[in-house]
Amino acid sequence: MNELQVTRVKIAAHHPFNSNQKRKRSGPLTDTQSECCDLCGQQKKLQASGELHICSTCKNIFSQVKNHPEKIKTIWCELYDEPILPRHKRPAIKDEGEVPEVMDGKRYRTVDRENNKWYLSISEVDGQPVEVFASTAFDRDNELQSRISNLTTITRLISLILRHLFLGEGLTLEKCLKQIQRSSRQRDDLPDMLYGVLSRYSEQQINEPDKQQQSNQS
Repeated sequence: MNELQVTRVKIAAHHPFNSNQKRKRSGPLTDTQSECCDLCGQQKKLQASGELHICSTCKNIFSQVKNHPEKIKTIWCELYDEPILPRHKRPAIKDEGEVPEVMDGKRYRTVDRENNKWYLSISEVDGQPVEVFASTAFDRDNELQSRISNLTTITRLISLILRHLFLGEGLTLEKCLKQIQRSSRQRDDLPDMLYGVLSRYSEQQINEPDKQQQSNQS
């Protein structure tokens, strides 16, 4: 049930008109036909709006709910001190392997300052971005290899941050190193050099407990 449907149910519950009563209508509704409005319950000239038959006043309200849901949320919370539809909290994931196999996505075509076409794809979960991909028709061009590996590093790390923000995946140095290493396309490119330098800190973290243990034993 979406927010608009929940709003309809709550409005009907607070209104004296019983929405469970079946009303008989003879033939299709016209703009000049007068019956009880599905929202306010007043007998007025009605207009068809989807499955609802509403008066002109309620039609304006209906349009506001449809076109400006954020305003309706604010008004509703002021009146009833509760959200219209609480957002389902998705459990946190441990790593990218737990990301849904099928996700919604959007693709954007852009052109850089050197007139190269790029395609940026955003994968979404519950309307939030969780992964970013970038590709170009020139990804096999040797002159662009270093730029592409740099871009891949950026998109992989951004995806890791997005999963942390919206899916609750934990951030660790090892995960950052894994994404940087996967971004490298050739020896001694920027991701490869970054991995070589940053992996020393990972080794440092692993060796620290051993040094501490040896110090305690001595």
